[in-house]
Amino acid sequence: MTENELAKVIVNTCYKIHVELGPGLLESVYEEILYYELTAQGYKVDRQKGIPLFWGDLKMDIGFRADLIVENKVIVELKSVELIAPVHPKRLLTYLRLTKIKLGLLINFNEALIKDGITRVVNGL
Repeated sequence: MTENELAKVIVNTCYKIHVELGPGLLESVYEEILYYELTAQGYKVDRQKGIPLFWGDLKMDIGFRADLIVENKVIVELKSVELIAPVHPKRLLTYLRLTKIKLGLLINFNEALIKDGITRVVNGL
């Protein structure tokens, strides 16, 4: 399955969750449910995975913690905030570069329409 095909599944699943629950819950609630839904569909999902950062000979055990990594192909960063700050997509792009993953989805569940809360970030895709 390609990154774009996975993204479609993830977005459709987020839509389903958002229609049922709406905006306003904690990010951790949406993360738990999205993890549950994707794994129930048979996808391999890593949750809150610590990603090491290398600087020369120095290895830092946790450079960042990814909310969800689906099939080792798509990083999903979840938010439940009033506004996405300009730094959020930039941070996701840095995560993509560090992991060499090509596609990231920044999803803000705190929107009236979930389609307004989805930002696609690419790294050489």
